[in-house]
This record gives sequence, structure tokens and C-alpha cells, in this order.
Amino acid sequence: MKSVHLYGLKNCSTCVKAMKWLQEQGLPYEFTDYRDVPVEPDTLRTWAEQLGGWEKLVNRASMTWRQLPDDSKTPAAPSEWLELVRAHPALVKRPVAVTADGRVSVAYSEKKYREIFA
Repeated sequence: MKSVHLYGLKNCSTCVKAMKWLQEQGLPYEFTDYRDVPVEPDTLRTWAEQLGGWEKLVNRASMTWRQLPDDSKTPAAPSEWLELVRAHPALVKRPVAVTADGRVSVAYSEKKYREIFA
């Protein structure tokens, strides 16, 4: 049985749905609220790399993104993306699921989770 580590916000409805789905499938998981326990920079970099770039990790449709000053919305380098995410953890798409073998995915849909955890 595969286990998963979910990262997100404990009050996020999408994170709650993902946790409920994992419970219903009998899949063990661990959850970390990244506002309470900030994600290490190296981990954030790894997530961005595995997903195909910072643009895939950051939710640019979020309220947090929309409230940023315009000059913050054009990070030119990975280090600028990292600083933006560390300053505003809610920018990360939720939840981030990291499987026991280290695969990273973001967001939740039942179809996607069935494929990941088949």
C-alpha cells in the first residue's frame, strides 16, 4: 500500500476533499499545513522542478495572487519565485501530494487520485 504526504492548508476545502478520499480508500497519509510548518526551500525547488516549473506550482488564479502588487507577479528567476512562495505560502496549489516514491502532484480530483494511487 502506498502512502502519501499531503501539504496544504487545513481549512482548504480541496485539501479536506483529498484527505477524505484517501481515508475512504484506506490509504495512509500524513498532512502538513504549510502555514504552520513552512516548506524547506530545497523541497519547494524540487516540487517546482518535478512539476515542470514554478508556474505549475503556483496558483495564479488564487485570491492571494490577485492581491499581490503587480511588480510581484513577474518573477524573473527561480530565486524570485522561491521568495514569493516563502512569503506567501497560500500561493502553492493545494494540495501538494508527495507519494512514497517521491512523485509530486498538485491539486485534487478523484480521477487524478485514482490514477496516482491505482
